[in-house]
Amino acid sequence: MTERVDAKEAHRRMTREGYVYVDVRTVSEFDAGHPLGAYNAPFLIDGTAGRGPNTKMIAAIERTLAKDVGLVVGCLGSARAMRAAELLEAAGFAPVVVQRAGWGGVTDPFGRVTEAGWQAAGLPSASRAEQGHAWADLEAELT
Repeated sequence: MTERVDAKEAHRRMTREGYVYVDVRTVSEFDAGHPLGAYNAPFLIDGTAGRGPNTKMIAAIERTLAKDVGLVVGCLGSARAMRAAELLEAAGFAPVVVQRAGWGGVTDPFGRVTEAGWQAAGLPSASRAEQGHAWADLEAELT
């Protein structure tokens, strides 16, 4: 079972234990804001038939990161991150944790925030990917 952590614990692991953040949101979501230093490896990708699974995600991460580097996987909430984390673990990555409330946080049925995401927690963020961290960069390394 994949461990789930809150935003502050995810940040602590990144700064103190060397974990790397893998943001599995779409490119446009990532470009609108993401955890500082995150890699963008979308779980879903836009194609000619609409949005579907990104079949290159695991290969891109394997080419970019060592399998023994700790990974924090996040998305907007946590649904895509949970599915991506399962695939990463099946590919041999460990340790892998999911940032529970993702970028946007978790809300109740009335729209009240029940757990702050990365952005609302005020953690270091960026709107531009670092060199080599954008999906276009990761995908280019596959060819």
